[in-house]
Order: sequence, then structure tokens, then C-alpha cells
Amino acid sequence: MPKLTHFNDHGEAHMVNIKDKSATHRFAVAIGDISMQEETLALIEAGGHRKGDVFGIARIAGIMGAKKTADLIPLCHPLSLTHIDIDFAIDEKKTSIRCYSHVETEGKTGVEMEALTAVQITLLTIYDMCKAVDRGMTISNIQLSEKSGGKSGHWKRHT
Repeated sequence: MPKLTHFNDHGEAHMVNIKDKSATHRFAVAIGDISMQEETLALIEAGGHRKGDVFGIARIAGIMGAKKTADLIPLCHPLSLTHIDIDFAIDEKKTSIRCYSHVETEGKTGVEMEALTAVQITLLTIYDMCKAVDRGMTISNIQLSEKSGGKSGHWKRHT
């Protein structure tokens, strides 16, 4: 059975030692959804929100979130990220928005947490910007979709 890496032999939490790992190109893709009322989605799509460009502001927030992951998750290593991309897909039938984050680095540890944090912060920003008109929005399905690099190699979620 695999062991949890953030605990030492005594069961105490610790930051994983990565000094002996090789630096490789690493990337991770995460996704998540926010569902809302039809009127809220229409307002976002039309760019008619009085607070400004919801997608643009949420994208910047997600990028900032990825960069701050080590400040938010106690045992994450601070990373020098080489690329962060946030994208959106609108699903009219489900009245939802899917957020995609793609994060890259050249380093000794992966960027899964940074990709997941980017999605969370992006979706929370959409919620924050639109809560005055739709407090019932639901954030869901946050998940790692794909990762590559390091000893464990490539992994992709099969859906």
C-alpha cells in the first residue's frame, strides 16, 4: 500500500524533501464548474456586469491564486511557475461555466496543487462578482484532469 508522503515515520506532518529529485518539465490541468441561474449566465456572457469583465477578473484571480498556493496549503513547496493559463467553456443547457487551468514549471515537484488552486480561486471570484444577483450559484466537480513530469510520469483522468 502506498504511504502518505507528508508524514514522517513517526506520523508527524512534514514537508517532503525534494533535494534528490530531478528537475523536469511538469504540468497539470485542473477543471471545475460553477452553475447558476440563466439570467446570471446571460449577464456574464453579455459583459453587462456592473463590476466589470467577470471572465477577465476571474482569470487574473486564478493566476494570482496559483502563484500563492504555497502560502495557502501548508506543506506545498513554493514554486517558480513558468506558465499559467485559465480558460472557460460555457454550457448553456446546464447554465454553467467550466473553468480549466493549465500550470507549468521546470522543477523538482509537481504543479497539481497550483492548478487546483487556480480553478478554485477563479470560480470563487466568479461567485463573488455575481453573488448580488445569484446567491444560489454552486461550485462543483473540482478535479485534477491531467498531470505530467517527475518520477510518476504522465497521468490522465479517464471519464
